[in-house]
Amino acid sequence: MLGPDDGLSLTIAQIVQRLKASGLHSQLERQAQLSLHRPEIKLESLKEDIKGFLKTSGWEKKLQNAVYSELSVYPSPCHPLAPPEHIKESLAYMRKAQGNWEKRILKSLNSMCTELGIPLAQKRSVNEQNELLNKWNEMGTDEPDLSLFRPVYAPKDFLEVLMNLRNPNYENSEQPSFRNHLGLIQVPLKVKDIPELKEYFSELDLNTGQLDIDDSAQVPPELFENEHIRIGQKVLTEQDSAAARQYIRQGCPTSLRAELWALILNVSNQPEDVLYYEQLKSNVILHDLLVDSLIYKDVKLTASNDDYYFVFEDYLYQVLLCFSRDTSVLQHFAYNSATPPKSYIRGKLGMEEYAVFYPPNGVIPFHGFSMYVAPLCFLYPEPSKLYQVFREIYVRYFFRLHSISSHPSGIVSLSLLFETLLQTHLPQLFYHLREIGAQPLRISLKWMVRAFSGYLATDQLLLLWDRILAYDSLEILAVLAAAVFAFRAVNLMEVTSLAAAEAVLADLSTLKVMPLLQIFLFATGT
Repeated sequence: MLGPDDGLSLTIAQIVQRLKASGLHSQLERQAQLSLHRPEIKLESLKEDIKGFLKTSGWEKKLQNAVYSELSVYPSPCHPLAPPEHIKESLAYMRKAQGNWEKRILKSLNSMCTELGIPLAQKRSVNEQNELLNKWNEMGTDEPDLSLFRPVYAPKDFLEVLMNLRNPNYENSEQPSFRNHLGLIQVPLKVKDIPELKEYFSELDLNTGQLDIDDSAQVPPELFENEHIRIGQKVLTEQDSAAARQYIRQGCPTSLRAELWALILNVSNQPEDVLYYEQLKSNVILHDLLVDSLIYKDVKLTASNDDYYFVFEDYLYQVLLCFSRDTSVLQHFAYNSATPPKSYIRGKLGMEEYAVFYPPNGVIPFHGFSMYVAPLCFLYPEPSKLYQVFREIYVRYFFRLHSISSHPSGIVSLSLLFETLLQTHLPQLFYHLREIGAQPLRISLKWMVRAFSGYLATDQLLLLWDRILAYDSLEILAVLAAAVFAFRAVNLMEVTSLAAAEAVLADLSTLKVMPLLQIFLFATGT
C-alpha cells in the first residue's frame, strides 16, 4: 500500500508529467518569456515577479483549473509496481468479462463487414470528398441506403452480459448478506444506502434552496433565483472550476449553463482547439469508415425521430464523425476497463507492427450512442465547442455506462444500486415485478445506459446532467431510476406482465426530476 505522502508525491509527479505534454505548458512558458520585457519584472526578484505576473494576468487560475481537471479525470495512483491492467480495473473477473464482451462486439462488426463486402476503412475518391465537403452542413438531407446495416449492440444485449457476471471467489462462499439480493445483478459490490446517499447529495435536502424547485426553501423563489444568478456570474468572472462545480449543486441558471459546464470541464475553445476540430473534419472528408454508416444509422433511428432533437441531425453527424477520428480519446483507456479494438492492414493479420486502432478513437458506437450528444446541441451552437464539451463529458463519465467495471459510477454498480434501493425501500413492488417476470432492471437499464437522454424532456434532462457534473458521479442516475419506479408504484402494483409494466413507464417526458429525487431521498421516511 502507498502511504499518504507517497501517494501525494506520485499524484503530483503524474499531473506534472501530463501537464508538460499539454498545450497549457507551452502557453505558460511563452507568457513567462514575454513578461521578461515588462518594466515591473526585476532581475533580482525574477522568480517572484514572474509568479506575480502569471497570477494577475489569470494564468495561475488556468493552471489551477487544469490541475483540478486532472484530479477529477484520472484515478488516484496505484502502487508504482502495480500492472497497468489493475489501474484500468482491479478485479480480474471484471476484466475477463469486459474482454469477452469486446470480442463479441468485434465479431459482430467483422461479420457485418464480411456479409456486406465493405472494408473497415477506405479512402474517398476526389469526387466523394468534394461532395461531402459541399454538404457538410446539411448531411441530414442525405438518404443513404442503410437497410443492411444493424447496430452492433443495444442495451438489452448488454443486460444479458451483466446478468451473467459472477465473482468466482464468491460462488463457493456462504455469506448470507448478498445472497438476499434477488435482482438480476449477482456480484457483491459496495453501493451506497439511503443514509449515505442523503449525505452525499446533501444539497438536495428539502430545506436547501434549489433553483429548479419553486417551494424548496423558506426564501421566495424569485429572491433565491436572483441571488443565485448573481453568484453564478461571479463564479464565471473568477473562472474557478472547483467553485463552479460546487455552485451548480443548487441548480444551474439556464442562461449560464453552457459557460459553467465548459468551466467545470475545463473547455476553453482556444484557436488551437478550433484548428484541431477542423483537422478532424478533414480526416472525415478524406476517409470513409464502416462506423460512419453505424453513426448514420443510429442518428436516423434515434435523434431523427425525437421531437426535441431532430433539428440537430446535421450537428450530430458532424460531431460523431469527428469523434470517431479523434485519437486523443484513446487516452481515456488508461483508466477505462475497456481496451480499444485493433485491426490489421490487409494481408498482415496478427502482425503487431501493422496493427491500428479501429475506429481511430477506439469507441465502437452502439444503438443510442448519438443521444449522448443530442442534448448538448441546445447549449452550444458552435460545432467545435459542442465537440469539445461532448468529448470531455464522454471521457469523464459516459464511457462508464457501456463498459464492465467495479467503479462506483460504472453501469454494474449503478444497476446494483438501483436494484438494492428498490428491494430495500419498495420490497412489495420489487417482489411483485419479479414474480410476474418484469424484473425492474429490464426496464431501467436503457434509461441509465443513455443517462436518460431521449426519455426525459430536455429541460429536465439538463437539470439531471447538472448534478452529474456537480457531484462528479453517475450515481444520481440509479437514484432517479428508483425514484421513477416509486412514483409509479401504485400503477405498477396492478400490472401482470413485463409488457404492461413497460407501458406504465413508457413515457417519462412529463416527469419533474428534482422533486422526484428530493422526495425519494429525503421525504420517504427511509
